[in-house]
Amino acid sequence: MASLVGAAGCTKKQSAPLHQSQVKVQNTVQGTGNLVKDRKAVAAHLEMLARGVAGVRNANCVVFGKYAIVGIDVDEKLERSRVGTIKYSVAEAFRKDPYGIDALVTADMDLAQRLREIRADVRQGRPVAGFSEELADIVGRLVPQIPRNIVPPEKPENTGVNNRLQPAK
Repeated sequence: MASLVGAAGCTKKQSAPLHQSQVKVQNTVQGTGNLVKDRKAVAAHLEMLARGVAGVRNANCVVFGKYAIVGIDVDEKLERSRVGTIKYSVAEAFRKDPYGIDALVTADMDLAQRLREIRADVRQGRPVAGFSEELADIVGRLVPQIPRNIVPPEKPENTGVNNRLQPAK
């Protein structure tokens, strides 16, 4: 027993490595990282890039913060898969651009029209009002209406009008 205790004391102590560091690698593309200083110039730049993609007839861009939404106009007769390919090509072109890397690209006709209207409001000096009005319209179209959630209006009291539906004659 004494030899075991003595032998345990004779083992060599393992020393901790002096410098243990880990290197973490992440593949990224550098975005703007900061708020855009000249929104009009960035919007015009991204619109030009989008128009340079085959199949894009026109583009409208709205910039807010370091982000942008770009609506592209394409031929309405194109198949959905072709529209998706064009939209992807625009996103690829933006990926190589520091202002386009964080942009959202849409080919939805209604959303593109809303972006045109926001852009016009910005040019007329109404960026906040224009944006909030159009955003309300966009959300109103996106949110589904569920028949179960519809609350019928209360019957007006004593109007003298029969509110029952009558069969068509």
